[in-house]
Amino acid sequence: MTRVLFDLCGIDEGLRFSPYCWRVRYALAHKGLEAETRPWRFNDRAALAFADHDKVPVLVDGDETITDSYAILRYLDRAYPESPLFGDALAEGRASFLKHYAERSLQPAMLRTIIMDLLNAIHPDDRDYFRETREKRLGRTLEEFHSPAKGLSQLDAALEPLRGRLKEADYIDGEAPAAGDYLVFGSFMWARCVSSADLVSNADPVYAWLERMLDQHGGLGRRAMRITDIEGAYR
Repeated sequence: MTRVLFDLCGIDEGLRFSPYCWRVRYALAHKGLEAETRPWRFNDRAALAFADHDKVPVLVDGDETITDSYAILRYLDRAYPESPLFGDALAEGRASFLKHYAERSLQPAMLRTIIMDLLNAIHPDDRDYFRETREKRLGRTLEEFHSPAKGLSQLDAALEPLRGRLKEADYIDGEAPAAGDYLVFGSFMWARCVSSADLVSNADPVYAWLERMLDQHGGLGRRAMRITDIEGAYR
């Protein structure tokens, strides 16, 4: 049985930058599960018609097709209970909070910092779609929204709860990473893959956690292609 993960790619098929796909890639590694990661682009919606969905990640596992990163993590725990991602129902509830924390506090601050780098990392055929949809969502042009100084200030404030936790333990989930860590770390992989911006100081406890996460699962994150690895792509 071939397990397939449809995974967002950029100007190079090896540049995989979706924060939601990174959550799933780490969760699969946590479970020790192999999957073919199939490159997908924003305008390739026909490729996901079988799933009645228009966004990634989409995981195909035998006869099962699962969409949405959080739903995929929950599915993996049901289908493969060894090495749990969540644990009990209470732990899953706390992980849901971290999902919303990453998406509503961390990612907006990161986006304000890296949005022009992100546009540059997207395949040229997808840039018009990205600009149109994001400018409609933001209510302004990408250039008007882009403000690294404001974004970094916003991110610094948003990281305070995470700093508090990482002063108590090496990982959000305690002695070893699990769903909570992957739900948050996916956002940092998104920024790392498309930009060289320094989001946190190397004296920050969040930085030390990021380094540990990059080395998890055989250096899964550290080995990932970045925009800076593509000759002539980063400006």
